[in-house]
Amino acid sequence: MKTEIPSVFHGLPVVTAKVMRLIDQAASAKFGIKELDLMENAGQAVAQRTLGFLKERLAVEPGGACVVVCCGRGANGGDGLVAARFLKKEGAKVLAFICPPRKEGKTEGSYPELVRVNMKRALDAGVSVSPVGETTEALAGALKEAHVALDALLGTGASGKPAGTIRAMIQALTKSKKPVLAVDVPSGIQPDTGYHSGVYVTAAATLTLGLAKRGLLAGHAKQYVGTLEVLDIGYPPALIREAAVDGPLPPRYSPPRGGS
Repeated sequence: MKTEIPSVFHGLPVVTAKVMRLIDQAASAKFGIKELDLMENAGQAVAQRTLGFLKERLAVEPGGACVVVCCGRGANGGDGLVAARFLKKEGAKVLAFICPPRKEGKTEGSYPELVRVNMKRALDAGVSVSPVGETTEALAGALKEAHVALDALLGTGASGKPAGTIRAMIQALTKSKKPVLAVDVPSGIQPDTGYHSGVYVTAAATLTLGLAKRGLLAGHAKQYVGTLEVLDIGYPPALIREAAVDGPLPPRYSPPRGGS
């Protein structure tokens, strides 16, 4: 029997990826909240919950922890870089690995500005940030000593089957058998349906940002989502109240924050 997806989770609306995108736009357009500040809030919240997971589930204190952060090319990767910086600040050993920028299209050879800004901040804070090359050998080696890994590869803006370096990084996470905390959604899991196309992350916990996405609450997705937690990243309460089925209407379009 198919289980109906709830419209409310822990007292907060459950939304689609489209509505989440509209909320991000409205946060900027209606409330003047910068996307960089939302990313800062998201990364800090992820870092705090990662420290909680280490202590509560693994009995590991920050000073003795090793965390591997897998970052994608887009905003989800930027969230991961912020989390890496805060984890480093708390005393953890942090090894971040980032997918190289695309080789085609308008952004050929470069990361989005938010990712560039937070990569510099992470490096300035002493975080090891390594681009993943043709192989994932270095990533696999780092995962062997990690207590936990963060999956910040693909967010709600991603579509299609993960391929190339992203696919290889997902496979390295799976092969490591280390507990994985997914940032916003487990990479490869469709945020509206909870289904996958064959390449995906199986998370011990999913730290979803702002509001729960519908697919994460689908019964068949539980095995990939693990424990679902909703992290407060600073959306105004008035904006949360607007997050009904159709969501807030933005005055203009801007790209999704959770892309690959």
